[in-house]
Amino acid sequence: MFVHSQRRSRRGIAALLSAGLLGLAGAGAAWSATAGTATAAQGLRTCAVSDLYVSMGRKEGAAGSVYWPIRFTNTSATSCTLRGYPGVSALDPAHRQIGPAATHSGRPFTTVVLAPAHSVSAVIRTTNGPIGGPCLRTGTYLRVYPPASFRAVLVPASWTICSHLFQVGPVNTQGAL
Repeated sequence: MFVHSQRRSRRGIAALLSAGLLGLAGAGAAWSATAGTATAAQGLRTCAVSDLYVSMGRKEGAAGSVYWPIRFTNTSATSCTLRGYPGVSALDPAHRQIGPAATHSGRPFTTVVLAPAHSVSAVIRTTNGPIGGPCLRTGTYLRVYPPASFRAVLVPASWTICSHLFQVGPVNTQGAL
């Protein structure tokens, strides 16, 4: 399991991406400028954990809920694909799981092509306080399994599951749950 640190990796990710992009430019390789939804992603491989930098976006609240995007950034030199829902659970400082893992939001999904140095996200959701049930203790990390992966990444993230609601949406380019 990898632990990703926001502070440490911002510097490192810039160096990795710069080196990868310079290598592509030097080799004369063509690559997509943005992440996009593939209608036929034939020939592209599924993104591996080693291809991805996993981080948290900006937490937002609306209509009694808290939403927080999990960002998947392609740090490899080639495009790869993600399809479906990541596995997500909250962990305490000793890496013990707090409550159940996130359930799927039920939103339909497609295959997303992730170009080098670009990001897509999957949004997690809980209630903004005890609105129909208690809140569990606050987690220190999120354990994130990218779609189609059996390897997890630990992301430092303060997350409190409330009212028995913990959902995750599919990986997408719109930032939708």
